[in-house]
Order: sequence, then structure tokens, then C-alpha cells
Amino acid sequence: MSTATSASPFRAAEILSRPVSINGLTVPNRIAMAPMTRMFSPGGVPGADVASYYGRRAAAGVGLIVTEGTYVGHESAGQSDSVPRFHGEEQLAGWAKVAEAVHAAGGTIVPQLWHIGMVRKQGEPPFAEAPAVGPSGVRLDGTEGEGKAMTRSDLDDVIGAFAESAAAAERIGFDGIELHGAHGYLIDQFLWAGTNRRTDAYGGDAVARTKFAAEIVAAVREVVSPEFPVIFRYSQWKSDNYDARLAETPEELEAILGPLAAAGADAFHASTRRYWLPEFEGSDLNLAGWTKKLTGKQTITVGSVGLDGEFLKAFAGEGAQARGFDDLLDRLEREEFDLVAVGRALLQDPEWAAKVLDGRFDELKPFEPASLRSLS
Repeated sequence: MSTATSASPFRAAEILSRPVSINGLTVPNRIAMAPMTRMFSPGGVPGADVASYYGRRAAAGVGLIVTEGTYVGHESAGQSDSVPRFHGEEQLAGWAKVAEAVHAAGGTIVPQLWHIGMVRKQGEPPFAEAPAVGPSGVRLDGTEGEGKAMTRSDLDDVIGAFAESAAAAERIGFDGIELHGAHGYLIDQFLWAGTNRRTDAYGGDAVARTKFAAEIVAAVREVVSPEFPVIFRYSQWKSDNYDARLAETPEELEAILGPLAAAGADAFHASTRRYWLPEFEGSDLNLAGWTKKLTGKQTITVGSVGLDGEFLKAFAGEGAQARGFDDLLDRLEREEFDLVAVGRALLQDPEWAAKVLDGRFDELKPFEPASLRSLS
């Protein structure tokens, strides 16, 4: 049995099999599927293969599916015609079939709603001939890009686009939604001082930088049912800067999360690269643990769960050490967080959740990046 999965089979099954509620949704167990971009939806339309992909993992025991990022209905939301969209008649019809497949398999599912913001380099072609937009017209590395700082009208348009996609998600049968506010994309660009240089009400201190995100949460909350879960995903790190931080202290983190919780976020998905690392000095709590302590909301942890060996070193750094399941289960038992999101391990092995819940750790397949293109 590998170090990444060593645990009592009975203990793992007992703890991970416990249901958990997020607002009006009851998730049948503590295992979630993390959102992972696939680019297998030509024209932004998820087809039967996408429904099968998610349905297969729900049938194998994943309690909550968080879909790959899906573009909201704004002209600058994304760059790829193969990434699914969460707007448009044909696209939403495809997503309705995905939700049906997951529900038929006994799982629950939320779409991750996404706007990439200003991520293009100078000279890169725009998506759908739309200008890239962001809080201040700068890229994640602080350089000028071919785009513009958002106007009040731009802000309203994007807020409306998120709300429209959220309302559509409830209408076509999804169980909630997740807002992608992590990894340096548009919402996160407003949260982070490194990209938000605005001098109006949407820039400045941590609370001001949260205003745009909080308005999106509030707009979504207004158009969906009171019991419909709204999950907010965030991170300290950015896609090209693993050392970036929104908050250096718990107090700074509370200043960011507080307005989001007050606006109507029911849960937080705290994205880290290694879930076991403490977030702040003086405490063993990880980012999800601090999030729960500061907000009282349900939290999802994520970061190298189920990974082992050489890939973990390559992905998380030479100093990374695989953590056994006992560590994960200890944290769940003391309610540091409420759900555990699994990414690459579920890509490699669609039966991962069933094997873990059944205590069949020796049957788990190690993650092999080279084989991803053949996975479904």
C-alpha cells in the first residue's frame, strides 16, 4: 500500500461516506471532483462524451461533481472554442444532459462559471474579436497587455452574465453553481493587489478589492432559489505565480472572505497545490481550515489528494512528500474542512472514489500524465 493511500479501509469508508449539506443540497459523501479544463466541447457544446465522462465518475461514488470551467455569456469570457460555454440554447441543452447523467448515477453536480479576464500577451489573437478586459489593464506579471481596464458598464455586463448562467443552471437541473474566483482569472484579478490598481470603489484595500466579487455573488444569490448552493472558489496562488498571496495573515483573509459570505456564498472551495500545508504561521490549519474558521461556512479542500511518487515531486516541488489518508481523515474528523476535492487521481482512475470507499487501495492506479489523452 503506497504512502499516499495508507489508512484503515474501515475508517476511510466510515468517514468519507458521511453525507454533508451545502445550503439545500445534501451531498451523499465527502468526495468531490475538482474542476479540470478538458477542451472537448467543439463550439462550446458539451456532447454525449462529456455526459459519459462525468456520469462515469458519479456512478463510481463521487458525491459532488464540479465541472470544468465554463464560459459565461460575455464577449471576453474566454479564448478557446473547445471550452464549454454555459449560455446559448444548444450549449445549455448539452449541459442538461450532463446533469441528467450524473443524477441518474446517484451524484450531484455544479457547473463552474468562469471568465478568464485579461490573460493574453501582447500580439496574441483575441477570442471572438473581443477585447481582453481586467480590473486595470495589466497581466498577471504586471506587464501591459492588449486589453482595457473595465468600465462601470463592463462590470455590470459581467455581473449580469454570471447571474444569467447561474439562473440557467438551476433552470436546467443543476444542484448549485461554483464561481471561479481563483488562479489569476478575472474575479481573482480584482481580489489581488498585484493586478488590481484601481482607484475607484473597486480598488484599494482588501475590502474594496472584494467589491466586484461580492456583487457577483449577490447578483447570483438574487436570481436563484434561497436553498440553491452558491460555492466560491479562490486561491492564494496564480497560474504563473505560485508564491502570490491574497492575504498574509488571517485578518487579511477575513477581510476578503467576510464580504463574500455576507453577499450569499454558501461554501468556499479553497484551492491549494498541497492540501496538507499550513496556511499561516502558528497553526496547522490549511487554507480551507482557516476559511471555515473565519466564515463558519462549509469548505472544500483540494491539492494533490491521491498523488504519489515522481509526479507529485514534479507537480508540487522537490520538497513535496505524499501524505497518507490518515492525515486527510484526521482533518475531516476534526472538521477542519467538509469535503475533499480530487483532481488528477480521478482523471487517471474513474473508479478512484469507489475503490477508496470500499477500502481497495491496492487497486488504485497511479497518475501518469502521458496517458491523459486516452482517458474518458
